[in-house]
Amino acid sequence: MKVIILAAGYATRLYPLTLDTPKPLLNVAGKRIVEHILDKVTSVKDVSQIFIVTNDKFYDEFKKWQYNYNSKSNYVVPISILNDGTKKNEDRLGAVGDIDFVLQKEQIDSDTLVIAGDNLFGFSLARFVEDFKCGGEKSIVALHDLEDVEKVRGKFGVAMVEGSKIVDFEEKPENPKSSLASTACYLFSKDDLHMIPMLRKEGKVDNSGDLVKWLVEHSEVHGFVFTEHWFDVGTLELLKEAEEVYSHEAAVTKVLR
Repeated sequence: MKVIILAAGYATRLYPLTLDTPKPLLNVAGKRIVEHILDKVTSVKDVSQIFIVTNDKFYDEFKKWQYNYNSKSNYVVPISILNDGTKKNEDRLGAVGDIDFVLQKEQIDSDTLVIAGDNLFGFSLARFVEDFKCGGEKSIVALHDLEDVEKVRGKFGVAMVEGSKIVDFEEKPENPKSSLASTACYLFSKDDLHMIPMLRKEGKVDNSGDLVKWLVEHSEVHGFVFTEHWFDVGTLELLKEAEEVYSHEAAVTKVLR
């Protein structure tokens, strides 16, 4: 199993913090956001390679981080930093574009975890992968139950689930049918991954919501519903909130030890 961490955005909403620092390398409770994600990935025993895809502007910053991370971490799964070649926000490839870039460059032919480099979440990735296996190794999406349709209205992709199967998916609907928000954490089967280059070429998918919607309609996609914390760190307010939650968790863990 491979892992792709999407880290090629420019995070303009977090300026000036992200003028010279990529969002996944911002600190939350004394640790880089991407390191919190990697801590989750360590629980997945099947992972053989991790690819962090960034842009030309921040490529050197990620290489410096990688050198320091490798020197202090005991994590043995190899990490590759890939440069998608974009230089500014207007030229970015987008989530699906960067997934396709990695697939083509690395000739990936395996089930692949795809995680946005600005997502902080409380659920276990090992449990997520186990659900994927129990569901017949069909693509699976992590869904955060916000328990109120007003909290998802016009903001997130929204899924309707029967059993574990996603039967309907809408991108940022004004009249959501559920409170299950799609998060940027996916485990795509290799069969579904093979469709991405074709779908992009034909103009059928542009962002990750488009991809999930297409797969729901033409393949089989399952939902992994969780209620633990989730932060899509896109604003200063959410960054501050994540800092408070993770600092509290770190303090509790220290006391328990």
